[in-house]
Amino acid sequence: MTDRNITVLNTTAFEPVTTQTWTNGRHAVRCVKVIQETWDVKTFCFMAEQPIMFFFKPGQFVTLELTIENETVFRSYTISSSPSVPYSFSITVKRVPGGRVSNWLHDNMSERMELAVHGPVGQFNCIDFPSDKVLFLSGGVGITPMMSMARWYFDTNADVDMVFVHSARTPQDIIFRRDIENMVARIANFKLSLICERYESGQFWGGFSGFLNLAMLQMIAPDFLQREIFCCGPTPYMQAIKTLLQNVDFDMSRYHEESFGSTPEVIKEQVVQGAEEAAELAEAISASELLSVNFASTGKSVKVAPGETVHAAAAKAGLHIPKACGMGICGTCKVKCLDGEIEMNHNGGITDEDVEEGYILSCCSTPKGNIIVEF
Repeated sequence: MTDRNITVLNTTAFEPVTTQTWTNGRHAVRCVKVIQETWDVKTFCFMAEQPIMFFFKPGQFVTLELTIENETVFRSYTISSSPSVPYSFSITVKRVPGGRVSNWLHDNMSERMELAVHGPVGQFNCIDFPSDKVLFLSGGVGITPMMSMARWYFDTNADVDMVFVHSARTPQDIIFRRDIENMVARIANFKLSLICERYESGQFWGGFSGFLNLAMLQMIAPDFLQREIFCCGPTPYMQAIKTLLQNVDFDMSRYHEESFGSTPEVIKEQVVQGAEEAAELAEAISASELLSVNFASTGKSVKVAPGETVHAAAAKAGLHIPKACGMGICGTCKVKCLDGEIEMNHNGGITDEDVEEGYILSCCSTPKGNIIVEF
C-alpha cells in the first residue's frame, strides 16, 4: 500500500472574514472605473477600501457628497448596477447643459478619486413589488433603475417574464444598448423594444420611431394590463405614460415611477415661504407653546414653534445637518431621535428598519413635544 502525503492546514493562521454589508448611511468609496456609454453619458463604478457587500434593492438610489468650488454639494443618482455583483456599485450620469454636478462628474471624476455617498434608499424597486410579469418603461437616462432591475432578474435566473421598452432621441442616444441586447440574446423571457424619436442622415434604424403610444404598446406587450409596470424618465414622459394607462383603466396600484432632478422652483418657493411663516409664528405664540430641541452630541439647544422641522431647529442652533432634496427623498439628513415624539412625512428616503431604530429625516420631521436628537 502506497503512502500518501497529507497536508494538515493550520486553521489558526487564517484571518476571519470580516466583510460588511452596506446599510443606509454615509460611506467612503473610491471610483474604480469610468465607462463611456454614449456621447453624453458615463457610468462611474465605485468600491470601498474595506470589503463591503453593496446590497440594495434594484431601483434604489444613492446621494453623492461632492466638493465643487469649495462648496459641499449633494446630488442623488439611481444605481444602475445590480446587487448580484456585490462588491461594487455604479451610477450612470448624463451630461446636462448647465448641470453643475453632471458636468463636474464628466469632467473631473476619474479612477482612484474618493468621495462620500449616502444611502441606499428608495421605495421604487422590484423587490417590494414582486410579480412574474413586468413591463419596464423608460425614457432617456431613466433607463438606469430599469437596468438594475433587469440585471438582477437576469443574473439570478428569476422566473420573471420581462418586457423592456426604452425611448431615446436617436439611435446614438440609446444607453446600455449592447448590454440589453446581450440579455435578450441569452434568455427567452426577455423581450426588448427600442423607440427613437428620430434618426439622422447616415443612421440605420429598423425599430419604432416617434413616441410611445397606445397602438405601439399594444403591439409590443398585448398583455400590458396584466403586468407590473415600472416607469422612469423625464417628467413629460412619465405624465404621458400615466395618462395613457389611466385612459385604458389600468390598475394604477400596479404602476410605479421614479424621477430625479434639481428641486423645482415651486418647491423652493414653498420652502422659503414656509420658513418665513414659521418665523412669524414663533414671534406670535407665547413662550409656553415653544418646543425644545436638544442636540446631544454638540450640547446645543433651541426653542422652535410647532410645525418647524428638526432641520430648521438645527440651523437656528448654528448646526449644519447635510441635506440634498429637502423633501424626504434622498435620506441625506438622517439623524437619530434619542427621546421624544416626532411626526415624519417622508417620500421613501428612509427604511423601516431605520425608523424602528429611532432614525428620522430631519428635513421632514416636526417635533410633537420636547425632543433630544443625536447630533
